[in-house]
Amino acid sequence: MDTGTFRGLITLFLIIAFIGIFVWSYSKRRKPDFDEAANLPFADDSDKQTASDQHASPDREADSRHDRGDKNR
Repeated sequence: MDTGTFRGLITLFLIIAFIGIFVWSYSKRRKPDFDEAANLPFADDSDKQTASDQHASPDREADSRHDRGDKNR
């Protein structure tokens, strides 16, 4: 198998993969999932705070720097 044949087979494989992903992403069966994902930025999650949000405060950061011996406040 020479280089041209190998490159041709790789190109054919990539075209088939591209068409497969295209068909998968635009199928009617995936539309509800993509619609839900598109609305995620607008979801109200004020009642759910992550652990990092609950512990984030300027005082806590200053304390942690002091505990580590950081003199650059």
